Amino acid sequence: MRLAIVSDIHSNLEALTSALALIDADPVDHIVCLGDIVGYGADPNDCVQIVRERCDVVIRGNHDAAVVHTEISRSFTSYARIGVFWTRSHISEENLAFLESLPLQRTLNDLLFVHASPCEPDQWRYIVDESDARQTFQCFSERVCFIGHSHFPGVYDQHGRILSPSRNGRTLINVGSVGQPRDHDPRLSYGMFDTEDWTYRNIRAEYDIDTAARKILRAELPRALANRLYIGT
Repeated sequence: MRLAIVSDIHSNLEALTSALALIDADPVDHIVCLGDIVGYGADPNDCVQIVRERCDVVIRGNHDAAVVHTEISRSFTSYARIGVFWTRSHISEENLAFLESLPLQRTLNDLLFVHASPCEPDQWRYIVDESDARQTFQCFSERVCFIGHSHFPGVYDQHGRILSPSRNGRTLINVGSVGQPRDHDPRLSYGMFDTEDWTYRNIRAEYDIDTAARKILRAELPRALANRLYIGT
């Protein structure tokens, strides 16, 4: 079984369509979305609709949850909170209901999918380094746990960062962000996992940042949300 795993699209239609074009050119059995379909960017409805149509498994992210229950955004940064309220005022009722219906986690063939962390998924903990990653292994029993949320791609076992998953152990994989990378690489990021040969690839690719940024400015969202797309922060 071949899987494509996307996460943290953040209403970036240009990045999402570019990622899906790459996936279509290298077909998979299932597409999984780890959440944060919305927030920050200017195309929430188009992105939600595409995810609804294309993804077989969809998980709720903290921005998805905050658009439904805006009080969650009290703990967000000012830019993130602006994005939440802008999205809430522009998203359709149908797409809002879809976001509200999403689960916090799903399991498929001994693979766990969750947005932020397998430890208290509704608390949206960040996993950004080896120390954070090691602590999560007590919280899941599946062979592989896929996450997003931090926008930092990486592969970890119980000892630290590794290059690729091993059949003989358990693995935590952060697939990075499609729509707003933060590892100082502005290219979109997603993951490809093959359960037959037990291989994982992090895919990075260019997309039309100029158009995504112009849409943010046209929507009168903060200029910083457009600028960060160019530098991957």
